[in-house]
Amino acid sequence: MYVKQISVFMENREGRLEQVTEVLKQQGINILSLSMADTTEYGMLRMVVSDPELAKNALQEKGFSARLTDVLAVRLEDKSGELYKLTHILGAKGINIEYMYALASGDCRAMIVKASNGETAGNAILEGGLTLYDNEELCR
Repeated sequence: MYVKQISVFMENREGRLEQVTEVLKQQGINILSLSMADTTEYGMLRMVVSDPELAKNALQEKGFSARLTDVLAVRLEDKSGELYKLTHILGAKGINIEYMYALASGDCRAMIVKASNGETAGNAILEGGLTLYDNEELCR
């Protein structure tokens, strides 16, 4: 039901994102989607990648603070109202969306969702008629 997301906490300074992407490039890891948020001094980089465990280990070896998080990858059709359907399903169950970001790769379209209760959210999404991707499906 879950997809592994890698989260990297890093200083908000010139060149840090380049260093992260270089580590991933050297390991042959493909970035499928990412979201980056910042404050004045630090940033949080969240990514769905082709090999999350390898990415985490490689980044940690280079001194980055990296961890894996379970998120949901919700398949959405490319048509009006799909995001509403997702948010309505979760809202009706009282589930908070902590954050979300888009993933589009080839024919794969999804919203990466971190919900207040992942298991309940995943079940609600499936009961509501939407589909969840797993890591293998995203990387095809």
